Amino acid sequence: MSSASGPAVAISSPEGAGYAPSREPFGLVVIVGSVREGRFGPTVASWFVGRAQRREDLSTDVIDLAAAPDAQPFASRIDAADAFVIVTPEYNHGYPGPLKTAIDSAGSEWQAKPVGFVSYGGLSGGLRAVEQLRVVFAELHAVTVRETVSFHGARARFDERGQPRDRDAVNTAAGAMLDQLAWWARALRQARAVSPYGT
Repeated sequence: MSSASGPAVAISSPEGAGYAPSREPFGLVVIVGSVREGRFGPTVASWFVGRAQRREDLSTDVIDLAAAPDAQPFASRIDAADAFVIVTPEYNHGYPGPLKTAIDSAGSEWQAKPVGFVSYGGLSGGLRAVEQLRVVFAELHAVTVRETVSFHGARARFDERGQPRDRDAVNTAAGAMLDQLAWWARALRQARAVSPYGT
């Protein structure tokens, strides 16, 4: 049995042989998706940002939608980022309306960048909101990572200092998600530099 193959194709990069993705820290934007009075989102987001800031491979920018960011500055901050984490509650089996409005106020700025989720809610831990957001970000040509962090019965899961009671489990989950975001952020940043993404 024999096989034939076409001519070999050499793949090169602008950096030449031995080129590796940049180890420069990637920019991570954390978006606090709830704007309701009495919301629990800032507690969850503060814990997560604290975990992220322990890492040397990223820098963080927090966008709290309750601060009512204007569409243009919001889009500019999305454009400057390499990756995102959406902190979202689950309201009536979905995610908050203001979060959708904010997401839709940017367009190409989301493209070819990874997105992770930290969710909270009742029995489902906000995971139904996350599944809907995955569809939204697919339409925006963003890449959602598999690993998530979720809190069911969230208020009871945090102590009076705003720290999770079951720290080992959620810290491990956050680390796994950030590892995936880091891989995709570096790979896609390199790809965008070599060839701008087009739809």
